[in-house]
Amino acid sequence: MKIDIRKSQVVFSPENDEEKAKLTAIWKILVDCVGDSRKLVPVGEYVPQKSDKGASFYIEGLEDGDSSYVEIRVERDEQVYCNICNKLLSLKTGEVIPMCCGKMMEIVD
Repeated sequence: MKIDIRKSQVVFSPENDEEKAKLTAIWKILVDCVGDSRKLVPVGEYVPQKSDKGASFYIEGLEDGDSSYVEIRVERDEQVYCNICNKLLSLKTGEVIPMCCGKMMEIVD
């Protein structure tokens, strides 16, 4: 993951498919295109000489047991939609129902 600091803006650029998927997941949790977006808050300290585990952040407004972020997979081919922005996706059996606008997408009836 490439990290660039541009004045008060930090830009994360994924360098492979795994990093791209992880950045997309974080983005979907943090960004709510209708309501308030969540914030990343630093936890503890980051001293590279003491630890190579990386920096740790808390997602403000997301509780540890928040069931709206449990990974749910479709049991058969389904279409899902976002009831906020009306985005529509087709999923294949076993794919994870994605987040959109800060909420899990819903299966089309």
